[in-house]
Amino acid sequence: MSMKLVVPTELYENESRVSITPDIIPSLIKMGFKVFVQSNAGLGSSYTDEDYKKSGAVISFKLNDLYSKADLVVKVQRPFKQKKTDEFKLLNNCSLITLLYEQKFKNEFSSLKKLNINVFALEKMPRISRAQSMDVLSSQSNLSGYKAVIDAASLFNKAFPLMMTSAGTVAPAKVLVIGAGVAGLQAIATAKRLGAVVSSFDVRASTKEQVESLGAKFIQVEEKGDSGETAAGYAKEMSASYKKKQAKLLEDSIAKTDIVVTTALIPGKPAPKLITKKMVESMKVGSVIIDLASEFGGNCELTKHGETINFKSKKIVGPQNLPATVSQDSSRLFAKNVINFLMNSCESGKFADFNWDDEVVKDTCVIRNLKK
Repeated sequence: MSMKLVVPTELYENESRVSITPDIIPSLIKMGFKVFVQSNAGLGSSYTDEDYKKSGAVISFKLNDLYSKADLVVKVQRPFKQKKTDEFKLLNNCSLITLLYEQKFKNEFSSLKKLNINVFALEKMPRISRAQSMDVLSSQSNLSGYKAVIDAASLFNKAFPLMMTSAGTVAPAKVLVIGAGVAGLQAIATAKRLGAVVSSFDVRASTKEQVESLGAKFIQVEEKGDSGETAAGYAKEMSASYKKKQAKLLEDSIAKTDIVVTTALIPGKPAPKLITKKMVESMKVGSVIIDLASEFGGNCELTKHGETINFKSKKIVGPQNLPATVSQDSSRLFAKNVINFLMNSCESGKFADFNWDDEVVKDTCVIRNLKK
């Protein structure tokens, strides 16, 4: 008997992605799934009901009917609850794959723990080689880094590249990227392609080679005996003496910069405040800051999530869900990550259940209540 995989429409504001795209449905069917998609679930990503039908999915028009069929629910965002629609009441006797962020959305997590379901939080994917193809955070961060620079270029009132014209020379824009993870490296690459002069800062000394390979200048605090990263490769919180040197380095660099893209995060903690009000005041009129850490408190003291602040003729942007602004590509990559996650538990190409002994399954499963 086929397992029923359902794809609901994402209900949160500014969420135009869809969790499963038509191109991977034939592979899901081969794995043994029957796929049900809510009508118009993919429209925000330019995928029509007809696209899904041609791929072998069944279109469902009512959310209640969709959930009543479910063995497995795949969503981009955590379940949604309002007076008219309460997905928590519809989830029962099934597994849920989604981006959950349990530490931030504690009430939603508590509600899910009371249900007869299993929940897999994709942001918990372990940083091991074989899980790279399942890493949703990386695939979405890549697009965020790209879009941050594109948005900055549209807000900046000068050109990015060096231009030699008969009327004179246009100097290239100066871009500083703080944090050289997936989003930061893509921001560097995009800014370089647009012709900017790019520099980058990261507490992790190991990122220097990657930054320089993209043609950017790596700026760093000289601190002996500290790699700046955890055993898992994430940035860690640094000492008070390091932070003092870091503040001076950033203050000097930011004053000379036209555009700053910040991406610095510390797992399990609020985003570190790296750019002070004083630093913003020192920037040139017309400068732009794109704070990709805004959802987690922001790297700039003046950032407000989901808003663009105009401070003394400088713009500080706290973008809301940048991957959703390039939803066709971000949905396709998300869906590919999900199918790779499911394939990880397949035997002879077929999916019967999750491989509960597997590290990837263990690390991502945050609730295991399902009793069948």
